[in-house]
Amino acid sequence: MSDDRLRLLIERAERLIEERKGISDDLNDVFQEGKATGYDPKIMKAVIKLRAMKPDDRREMEAVLDLYKSALGIA
Repeated sequence: MSDDRLRLLIERAERLIEERKGISDDLNDVFQEGKATGYDPKIMKAVIKLRAMKPDDRREMEAVLDLYKSALGIA
């Protein structure tokens, strides 16, 4: 591997890391805005995870969660 190729890979990784930081900052801003308007950021994140799931996977997860809650008496 040439030194130029390695340098280009490192620089590319550094740019992506910087972009990721910017996106992370933007996400934090969104959740802070939600919090400022009365929404719970933890619940917002949970809803995002649920929306990302396939409907069958979500139903299965909810059924197992209900089973666990029932077994622990917290239903």
